[in-house]
Amino acid sequence: MASRILALAALLALLIPATALAAPGGITNPSTLQSLAEARQASVRYHDPAAAIADGYIPTTDCVEVPGLGGMGQHWIHPGRFADPALDVSAPEVLLYVPSGQGLRLVAVEYVAIDSDQDLSTTDNHSGLFGVPFDGPMPGHFAGMPIHSELHVWVWQANPAGVFAGFNPSVHCD
Repeated sequence: MASRILALAALLALLIPATALAAPGGITNPSTLQSLAEARQASVRYHDPAAAIADGYIPTTDCVEVPGLGGMGQHWIHPGRFADPALDVSAPEVLLYVPSGQGLRLVAVEYVAIDSDQDLSTTDNHSGLFGVPFDGPMPGHFAGMPIHSELHVWVWQANPAGVFAGFNPSVHCD
């Protein structure tokens, strides 16, 4: 089924100007668009938080929001994927949820790459997944979290700041 959808998308790309196929944020690179579609496909089952828990994600307690920047939401971390240095579009290390009237709503995924030398002054190149650089390196966000780089991907909620921006001004935790 996925191969048929990709074949149809390729055919449409030949018939429709590239600007008509642009994803949110004006993305037109076919490889990036394909990676975004793969990230959505890989995370669609996590609209049900119970499926995320069953697959090994652990919710954090805080919903992240910064005045003037917007929010990220509540981070649900997959310890096995977090510890694995391999990066895979179909296996995000983190899921991002926000509270809604019907419980939690999935808004984004996040990919985390542990810095190989644990030195903030050097940078590993982690732009292979979507063709964009990760944010970082940066110190860990909690005790014991290593120096890392990260990439937020807003595949389930539009982000006026961009598909790959860290914060989303339209995301709020209340």
